[in-house]
Amino acid sequence: MVDIPVRFCQKPVTENTIYTNEGGIDTALANHKSALKRVKQNEHRRLRNKIARTRIKSVVKDVDTSVEAQEQEAVSKNLRTAQSVIDRGSKKGAIHRNTASRKISRLARRINSATQ
Repeated sequence: MVDIPVRFCQKPVTENTIYTNEGGIDTALANHKSALKRVKQNEHRRLRNKIARTRIKSVVKDVDTSVEAQEQEAVSKNLRTAQSVIDRGSKKGAIHRNTASRKISRLARRINSATQ
């Protein structure tokens, strides 16, 4: 078996080439200039939405940990932060507005049941 250098195994870089967030190279199926632009825009939006959704998960975890630790000041502070981050994600379109409302409602219920 012949060892082929890595540089020969990669796809050639053309004007249709897009770079994935894993560092790989992929070729878009689009042929028109406008379609190639849409591919780039969609990738950019996908990454931005991913960041927003990850941030939402992080703040929800922060609220949960502060509820478990029974720290009243941290709970109220983290809840305000979580509501803000969730609403911002909804406004930007990363999550649906009903999903945002449901998440906030469940957080508030969780906090109220834990404090009683």
